[in-house]
Amino acid sequence: MSEKVVIIGSGPAGWTAAIYCARANLQPLVIEGSATWDANRVNGTLPLGQLNLTTEVENFPAWPFADNSAFNQLLKSALPPDRFANVAHYSEGKKVHQGKRAAYGPELMELMRQQAASFGTRIVTDDVVKVELGKHPFKLTTRDSGAFDALALIIATGARANYLGLPSEDRYKNNGVTACAVCDGALPRFRNKPLVVIGGGDSAVEEATYLTKFASQVHMVVRRNELRASKIMAQRALENPKITMKWNRTLDEVIGTEQSGVTAARLKSTIDDGTETLDVTGVFLAIGHTPNTDFLGGQLQTDPKGYIIWPKSHRTDTSIEGVFAAGDVADSYYRQAVTAAGSGCQSALDAERWLADKGHH
Repeated sequence: MSEKVVIIGSGPAGWTAAIYCARANLQPLVIEGSATWDANRVNGTLPLGQLNLTTEVENFPAWPFADNSAFNQLLKSALPPDRFANVAHYSEGKKVHQGKRAAYGPELMELMRQQAASFGTRIVTDDVVKVELGKHPFKLTTRDSGAFDALALIIATGARANYLGLPSEDRYKNNGVTACAVCDGALPRFRNKPLVVIGGGDSAVEEATYLTKFASQVHMVVRRNELRASKIMAQRALENPKITMKWNRTLDEVIGTEQSGVTAARLKSTIDDGTETLDVTGVFLAIGHTPNTDFLGGQLQTDPKGYIIWPKSHRTDTSIEGVFAAGDVADSYYRQAVTAAGSGCQSALDAERWLADKGHH
């Protein structure tokens, strides 16, 4: 028997799609990804999406600062004990923040997951390794849980930030190393402090410019002696008094402590053996993102960067009828939790209406 709707992915887009599909009585199945497959850890594609890899979330609507004890009570009340155990350390123990704070990314994601489950969403904790979209129903093959047939399919697998692969970079992720200025730039640890942005394209200039609202100084580390960014973007960075260019350099090592997180960044010259150490509290990677679409085997139309294309304006349809895409896997521009959730809602409504038109209720 075919599933009415299968959702691949478990970030804000996936769970929002699941909530809407479940409330529409479509009995959605979410294949959320494996938490034990090491490649997911290495690639940053573990269940619950990129938001699960962040710390405080200050820009998701309806989540203002609240007392830590209030978060603790909410999580305990809403989550089953085994899921609460995943986030208990944020609100319980001697070292937790006392007083008011923002919600942490993993807390929000656990609550999104539970909201979908509460409405009847079924969840498979596995990875889709192959899809067959040339015939209907669509066939999905997972690593360990067998195959599933789907009348409608929503792809919500997101996009992972590109990192340099330094061990020290990985050590301080979410403790001073991040790949999203809009997500993290306003956090207290970065305010009125010197920061480093790695990259020389439009995204790097956008990140650096945004960070000047909060940082005392932003150092842009560029491999060459010029920016790859468009002329207008490059000029904007060069004229900003808060941005300092570090030409012909790469990030060699992130320096810090377990208690304080990032305290400095060591740069290496690309033209000689020289090094330079900058005292900074944050290292922002702006070297692009990679959409998680390898498992599709090129069956859907994508742009040159691999993002799924929405052929219809203001719709989440893809190049194959009955297949929809939501969130960062189809959005190379905004890449925010709230926009991902919004397109997750759209994809569920699009799928529901498509199924109804085909006589599946």
